[in-house]
Amino acid sequence: MENLFGQRLRELRLKKGLTQKELANKLGVSPSAIGMYEQGRREPENALLSELCRILDTTTDYLIGFTKTPQDVGEVIEDFTGMLMSQEGLMFNGQPITPEDREKIVIAIKSAAAVVIPDSGKKDK
Repeated sequence: MENLFGQRLRELRLKKGLTQKELANKLGVSPSAIGMYEQGRREPENALLSELCRILDTTTDYLIGFTKTPQDVGEVIEDFTGMLMSQEGLMFNGQPITPEDREKIVIAIKSAAAVVIPDSGKKDK
């Protein structure tokens, strides 16, 4: 049977440049626990799973295998921007949206995301 959780945990840990020991220290568990999670011999409790996701900048859905790829908000905004800029005949409250309006919408969305999503560099400090 496939150990998707363990594979993704290892992949994300390495992407962050963390050893099993470093990740274990951040979580307050033993390095062998991390090894067992990656090997599929053990599963973390819910609170630990949430902390893993925070440290690894991912979602529980991705880590446990419900989604195929981690979804970054920046990517979603860029996809939306492309769709917004290329869509013909858009209106808002019955009024046509100009190219300038479209740019303002994108700026507003990016600004809102920057305000509500904390800087990832501050999370681990």
